[in-house]
Amino acid sequence: MLNVLTIVYLCTAGFVAAGFLASLHQMITSRPPQFALSAETFPQGLGYAVLCVFGGPFIIMRNAIRGRTIEHRPIGWLVASCVIALTWSLCSGVVLVNFASTIGSALV
Repeated sequence: MLNVLTIVYLCTAGFVAAGFLASLHQMITSRPPQFALSAETFPQGLGYAVLCVFGGPFIIMRNAIRGRTIEHRPIGWLVASCVIALTWSLCSGVVLVNFASTIGSALV
């Protein structure tokens, strides 16, 4: 049971980070995040890469929900997108929690 709770926690941490980054991007640029990278400078390109890596689950789910409601895509499309976004959230959650744990140990 502890393993299941750990996985749920990591998925949640990854998806919250994705939502935070996507909302921050939309607040700064006044447009929703997308996977198309259009950067003029190296720092801007690096920022878009970080956004795509850690904000990907949010972008996938936003596109999947819009596709289901607006374009009337089949429910299987939404389920597949959910599975992909959850797996991606788990991976980024592991990275973020390990990073936070390492920073926390270094400060103590």
